[in-house]
Amino acid sequence: MPRVPVVRRSFLLACVVLCTLAASPLAAADLVGRASIVDGDTLDLHGARIRLWGIDAPESAQLCRGRDRKPYRCGALAANTLDEFTRNRLVRCTPVDGDRYGRIVARCVAGGSDLGRFMVSRGLAIEEPQYSHGAYAADQLAARRASRGIWSGRFVEPPLYRSCMHAGGTIVPCSDGEMRWR
Repeated sequence: MPRVPVVRRSFLLACVVLCTLAASPLAAADLVGRASIVDGDTLDLHGARIRLWGIDAPESAQLCRGRDRKPYRCGALAANTLDEFTRNRLVRCTPVDGDRYGRIVARCVAGGSDLGRFMVSRGLAIEEPQYSHGAYAADQLAARRASRGIWSGRFVEPPLYRSCMHAGGTIVPCSDGEMRWR
């Protein structure tokens, strides 16, 4: 069997590595434009569905309880606030990864502000430390101490709310006492 010269093997290995990197979300170019907001942690940009890196916002229909213990639509508030902030601004998203739903996971900036930090610092999303590695921990702590947004009352963490809904629950029980409060 003929031996492949070392130079040729190195070239082939380099080609395989470069092709793999080129196909990954990390190699994708930044996406820039006007965003359409889907919910508090998801947006559409040029037809691409983008999940904000490192955060999780309440689902659009999710309810939270305010300081007065009355329910309010915290998921809708998160989405509306993100929409208002990005409405007249260009959004630049730098892909970091992809998720199991086919969305691009990206760090996005508008008006010089990191959108993940914007949402967490206002108490409209929680940090996902398993992905963000603490990038927004100080912002979340400040929001919690100042009782901003969802931290002003009680809420069910978005993943628990989604699990309840997928198990056949309905909005009020999944948003309320059926779940563990944070």
